[in-house]
Amino acid sequence: MIGRLRGRLVQKRPPELLIEVNGLGYEVLAPMSTLFDLPALGEEVTLVTHFHVRDDAQVLYGFLTEAERSLFRGLIKVNGVGAKMALAVLSGMNPMEFSSCVRNGDQAALTRVPGIGKKTAERLIIEMRDRLDLDALDAPSDTLVAPATEEDPASEATQALVALGYKPQDATRMIRTVAQPGLNSEALIRLALKGAL
Repeated sequence: MIGRLRGRLVQKRPPELLIEVNGLGYEVLAPMSTLFDLPALGEEVTLVTHFHVRDDAQVLYGFLTEAERSLFRGLIKVNGVGAKMALAVLSGMNPMEFSSCVRNGDQAALTRVPGIGKKTAERLIIEMRDRLDLDALDAPSDTLVAPATEEDPASEATQALVALGYKPQDATRMIRTVAQPGLNSEALIRLALKGAL
């Protein structure tokens, strides 16, 4: 089991990261909440991880905070919620916002996350209320300094939204709506996700 990685951030292609640890490159999938707060390429980063084994793949998920990993682990235990949907939830809201949705029974906010319908939102609220330590999720988390620049921010941002479960045409429309000169892909993704919620 791999519980933590500390190494040099070599590549960011949302939602994928490549982290070099002692000459070995680890491919890690991370939610946008983590990607937004990563240091620049070439800098050292430490992630808490979750190693997920399926019949067809072994995937390493990475998070900057223990609260994100805890929420991810709680989400994948909910019937009908897989790792992809859990990443989408964490990409659309931070643990504090999710905690607030669960406490207040806010199904509408949860249904704005791609792949979550009314029934899944209802199930999430019911099951997560008992499963998670909501007070721990409410604690503010420390963040690192942000983003490195990419060559084609709009294209990378669109690909990241598609990887999170948005339809290609919806992802393209979302990015076009928020596109401004000088914004990198992470800023575009952040604006697009805020606009969707």
